[in-house]
Amino acid sequence: MKAFYLESIKQFSKKDISIPSPNAGEVLVKVKNVGICGSDVHYYEYGKIGNFVIEKPLILGHEAAGDVVAVGSEVKNLKVGDRVAMEPGIPCGKCKFCKSGRYNLCPDIKFWATPPVDGTFTEYVTHPADFCFKLPSDVSYEEGAMFEPLAVGLWATEKANLKPENSVAILGVGTIGMMTLKSVLAVGITDVTVFDVSDFKLDMAKQFGAKIVNSKDPSIFKNYSDAFDVVFETAGNSITTSNTVNLVSRGGTIILVGLPSKDENILNTNLLNSKEGVIKTVFRYANMYPRALQLVSSGKIQLKPLITKHFDFDQLPEAFDYIVKNNDKVIKVMMNF
Repeated sequence: MKAFYLESIKQFSKKDISIPSPNAGEVLVKVKNVGICGSDVHYYEYGKIGNFVIEKPLILGHEAAGDVVAVGSEVKNLKVGDRVAMEPGIPCGKCKFCKSGRYNLCPDIKFWATPPVDGTFTEYVTHPADFCFKLPSDVSYEEGAMFEPLAVGLWATEKANLKPENSVAILGVGTIGMMTLKSVLAVGITDVTVFDVSDFKLDMAKQFGAKIVNSKDPSIFKNYSDAFDVVFETAGNSITTSNTVNLVSRGGTIILVGLPSKDENILNTNLLNSKEGVIKTVFRYANMYPRALQLVSSGKIQLKPLITKHFDFDQLPEAFDYIVKNNDKVIKVMMNF
């Protein structure tokens, strides 16, 4: 089978490798669609994210869906021919975090496309059947592939404990910001304001029902002091992160979803204390794929409008180059296998 490896910064190579065989509790999946994540692009541009460094050729990609083509001897919930979305993290199942349901915090989790674990820019993958979710006929492969970023938005929304009357701000409406917006709207919040520097992304958010603010001039944040019960930071930007404390109301909640590129003290803790504000953080998600499946299948959340462009599998290097050159006009680039 064919697989794309990131050999070094901005350098892919396509190789022939063996098709894996599923273990007893696994299935073999023929990959149909994979979304390109911002983390994939960051590895492509810089070779690392925080403490995760690519030290040998790595297969990127972790937002995937496809067809089950073989099943292990102990698999009961899936059969050959089933269409599935695959949750990319495989926790140990034994630690206190796994046993308490917080498996996203498992210190031994194996997560696709996080060094040294290979991802899904390849024709076939094996995966535990417990982390494969059968797609109904009304949910496409590409929608199934987008369950992964949607799960992040749903998890962030879960953390916020939203009430119908809450006013909400979302700082940054790239893929994760858009997924957070859709998740917030899905639980019935009507007062949502999004901040971004891209008119393209803001216009899309407006179509979905949000109020919009272009924050290219950061001084604009001063106009919204104490304005929001809940503030989601999804840009991973030091400017937006530092402004969360100003934007949140007294007694309000800040949800930090994005990861700033620099580890620096950028929060005004004195102001936060005076507001008795709450900060919660998000690391991936847990048990969100069933919710994503239900919301997309019911039509409460629509994902296809977020796809900016499709590329065929053989065009993978071109797809990454396109994202880098058009970042302010890209929400989700989808690979077709």
